Amino acid sequence: MKRNDAEQIGDMIRKFFRLNGLESPLNEYRLVQAWKDVVGPAIAGYTSNLYIKNQILYVHLTSSVLRQELMMGRDLLVRNLNKQVGAQVIVNIIFR
Repeated sequence: MKRNDAEQIGDMIRKFFRLNGLESPLNEYRLVQAWKDVVGPAIAGYTSNLYIKNQILYVHLTSSVLRQELMMGRDLLVRNLNKQVGAQVIVNIIFR
């Protein structure tokens, strides 16, 4: 006997997260984890204390020169991070 109303498990999990308000925190976590993949290990070594608040990613840097370089490529970083996650998670990055 075959069921006609069968759903894929991935779709059911996404619906569960969305209905329980867990989709946004999960995407934020995935974006912070993707930082190292997007910027590379050399730049990631100079960064710490990444967090997201009100769709803004805050990144603490230990190099002022690197801060200036990253500020110039901020828009590209936002696009690449959101693309890595597959959702519009952040709209801006603040470097401290």
